[in-house]
Amino acid sequence: MAFPDRQLAADAEAIAEHVFVALADPSRRQILATLASGGPATATDLADRLPITRQAIAKHLTLLSEAGLVTAEHGERRRIRYRLRSAPMQVAQQFLAALARDWDSNLDALRTHLDG
Repeated sequence: MAFPDRQLAADAEAIAEHVFVALADPSRRQILATLASGGPATATDLADRLPITRQAIAKHLTLLSEAGLVTAEHGERRRIRYRLRSAPMQVAQQFLAALARDWDSNLDALRTHLDG
C-alpha cells in the first residue's frame, strides 16, 4: 500500500480494522449519526433520541471509544458527554483509498498483460 513505511501501514490497518468493526453495527452507526447531527451528548440523551436502551448505548459507546470514534468528556455531577472524533475515520478512508489504488494498479497490469 502507499504508506511511507511498514509500521505506519500496520498502524493504519489496525485503526481501520477498529473503525470497520465499530461501523459494522447499525446501532453504533445510529449513535455516530446522532452525535454528528446533534453534537455531544450523554448516554441518557442518546437513549432519549434513539430506540436503544441506555445500557445498550453505554456498551456501544465503550466500543466506539475504544475505536477512537468518540471521546468521553467528564462534566458536572458525574455526567459524561460523548463527542465525535473524525481522525480514525480519516485513517480508515486513507487505508481504503490506498487499497483501491493498489487494486486498480493490479487490474491495470492484468489488463495490459491480457491485451498484449
